[in-house]
Amino acid sequence: MSIVVTGATGHLGRHVIEGLLEKVPADRITAVVRDEAKAAGFAARGVKIAVADYNAPETFDGLLSTGDKVLLISGNEFHLGRVGQHQVVIDAARAAGAALLAYTSAPGNLTAALADDHRATEEAILASGVPYSLLRNGWYNENYTENLAPVLEHGAVVQAAGDGRVAGAARADYAAAAVAVLTGEGHENTTYELSGDTTFGIAEYAAEVAKHSGEEIAYNSVSPDVYLGILTGAGLPEALATLLVGVEASIEKGELAGTTGDLSRLTGRPTTPIAESVAAALKG
Repeated sequence: MSIVVTGATGHLGRHVIEGLLEKVPADRITAVVRDEAKAAGFAARGVKIAVADYNAPETFDGLLSTGDKVLLISGNEFHLGRVGQHQVVIDAARAAGAALLAYTSAPGNLTAALADDHRATEEAILASGVPYSLLRNGWYNENYTENLAPVLEHGAVVQAAGDGRVAGAARADYAAAAVAVLTGEGHENTTYELSGDTTFGIAEYAAEVAKHSGEEIAYNSVSPDVYLGILTGAGLPEALATLLVGVEASIEKGELAGTTGDLSRLTGRPTTPIAESVAAALKG
């Protein structure tokens, strides 16, 4: 039996593999990647490497075995039909007789279009009959802290979230929850609403950036149309920019502010507050 992680060299996947290495022998971990070279560091530590691509279903033939626990990390190629990509892994898990298929989904009450692919993937997982664990990840602190350069350049955080609040957590927190599910018992046919223990508003985030950078940072709340123009002007494809603007509306409505406690219960530790993520990003 292996623990198989798709998208293993992505931001979340790398955290998951590192967490698994602390819990189980390396030869029980299979990292599924597109580019074997990017997984060289994991291979050197004894992790099994499998080269496969969501867009080439045949590459998953025989990749999974009976009893495997699989983490399907949602794809980020929005323009290529993510549900179809995910279906490739679901079909492989069903054919192999996987013991568990965990999936990184979106919060259950998120109405933004970003959640549509996740809902359809969840339906496909339920229809497959494979034992599942739906990891409905909330917003990552890194969605803000990995984009600090323009904030510092312009002295402003520009968003269209109004006074909405976010129950954010660090990517490492969500990865630790996945590790807990993949290495623990009793997670079959479960759904976890994962989010931070505390919430923050965008103005508070701006204040943290100011505090830790020593710069004056304002929060400029703009309309959805203005924000869309900013994102497309920065080079984002309009379809992706539109999805992100939709999330801003959901934040303003409070859809990403739920503090369920599921995340800290799974990991056994408090979630990472935005202040800590800001401080770490500015040091890095």
